[in-house]
Amino acid sequence: MEIKKKDIRALTKDQLREFFQNQGDKAFRGNQVYEWLWNKGAHTFEDMTNLSKDTRQMLQDNFVINHIKVDVMQRSSDGTVKNAVRLHDDLIVESVLIPTKTRTTACVSSQVGCSLDCKFCATARLKRMRNLNPDEIYDQVVAIDRESRLYFDRPLSNIVFMGMGEPLMNYNNVLKAIDKITSPEGLAMSPKRIVVSTSGVPKMIKKMADDDVKFKLAVSLHSAIDEVRTSIMPFNATFPLATLREALVYWYEKTKNRITYEYVVWEGINDKRKDVDALVEFCKFAPSKVNLIEYNPIDDGIFQQAKSEAIDMYQKVLESNNITVTVRRSRGKDIDAACGQLANKE
Repeated sequence: MEIKKKDIRALTKDQLREFFQNQGDKAFRGNQVYEWLWNKGAHTFEDMTNLSKDTRQMLQDNFVINHIKVDVMQRSSDGTVKNAVRLHDDLIVESVLIPTKTRTTACVSSQVGCSLDCKFCATARLKRMRNLNPDEIYDQVVAIDRESRLYFDRPLSNIVFMGMGEPLMNYNNVLKAIDKITSPEGLAMSPKRIVVSTSGVPKMIKKMADDDVKFKLAVSLHSAIDEVRTSIMPFNATFPLATLREALVYWYEKTKNRITYEYVVWEGINDKRKDVDALVEFCKFAPSKVNLIEYNPIDDGIFQQAKSEAIDMYQKVLESNNITVTVRRSRGKDIDAACGQLANKE
């Protein structure tokens, strides 16, 4: 019976050093391998050219590197790049490179599918198959950084966890991935350039605050009226707005970091004055920013982008209440890479 080899990237640096010592080798070999795995992005043991052939074979005999593979890459007319990423078990997730004149942003996935049930999101139509491992999240960022350098001649500048899945329901692995991304031994990116977006899991928002994380928080809100939010995001019945707000108060008191709300305005759902008034009231407890996001259809006709007058009303009322507001235009619609469209097409 063939023994299943362990993924070497599941080992810490100390565990790698201990492995080499147990093999009768020097501990610093573990440091070398760790650098190849994380800083240099080695896909195979043969890539580790400063190790002897015997050492590389010994690693090959004991471990695997379960590296992702970009199965299909699509480029939008606006420059957006979407990767269909094949995992070691042949499951697929998607990640997106979003370029602007001043930055390139990676939108990465944290789960295969999603366990939440937002009715306007294509990913929610897929059942959650499993959480992504830290290295699978990290690999998405490395792939997009390479594409950023290739197509836009500059390194990746920002990361948003707004791809497939709910990051706070894969909290430990997301944190481990961010540790690698921000480590000098990994990509050495500033945590201030990373945004973790959640649909609102109060217990985990409090845990983030207790863990003193340095990255930024965004909340997919879409309505500050419980009945409306529950109708489009049914899990709101379990985590109602009062509970979410309590967690966000806790977050702000602990971190003093401004909260960003992601907010889509749909025709006939949340496009009335009462909706914007409720949002203003919800935002009052802490400094906040509202991103009004253009809706991207997923072919069912139930959700329709609100008229420009409704967007203008939101912008005007929010600004008159001293709430920072930005209107975000969609990118990558023609390749189904825009917000809410991931996994929309077979």
